[in-house]
Amino acid sequence: MLDSHRNLALACALSALAGYVDGIGFLHLGGLFVSFMSGNSTRMGVSLADGQWGAAANALGLIALFVIGAAFGSLIVLGRGVHRQPLLLLAEGLLLAAAALAHTFGFPNTAIAAIVLAMGLENAVFQIDGGAGLGLTYVTGALVKVGQLIAAAVMGGPRFDWGPNLLLWAALVAGSLCGALAYHWINLGAIWFACGLALALSAIVAVTIHR
Repeated sequence: MLDSHRNLALACALSALAGYVDGIGFLHLGGLFVSFMSGNSTRMGVSLADGQWGAAANALGLIALFVIGAAFGSLIVLGRGVHRQPLLLLAEGLLLAAAALAHTFGFPNTAIAAIVLAMGLENAVFQIDGGAGLGLTYVTGALVKVGQLIAAAVMGGPRFDWGPNLLLWAALVAGSLCGALAYHWINLGAIWFACGLALALSAIVAVTIHR
């Protein structure tokens, strides 16, 4: 899936978008995530151990919304239309726009729900034939592949196959940095920039899909 410059550029852009949004969500929720469900699962387990039922319920709610978003993304992809990628990105952009509008009109919880749905949706962009596809809102798998491909290079395999996965990690970190800075500037209003990027990527993919 990262075997072309086009796919690598799109994957890095979407990883940066996920990092940006997750940086915003992490600060707004005080340590919970809107795209990194492994972290929320750990927080849920720790909260249960400490008897913090409300915090555990909040983490579980975020996980459930993420799964619902991933399911909707897969439904779009399984439609098998040639424009499924731009359609999915359009749906993500509209969800982020809904989140920004909800914040503007004083509904922060609705905004967070729409953001989490959008992040779940994004992971289906590179899904093929109902498979798991490429995770774009978390990079643990990408870092594992970096280590594995470095080992393969040491053993005489391709020297730089680990590079694309390292770029995914770097894109997410850069995005989270920008998201945190934007949140400190304009709070959840920073989601408007994420919305603009998602819609721009939808248009670019639609134009270049046949190339």
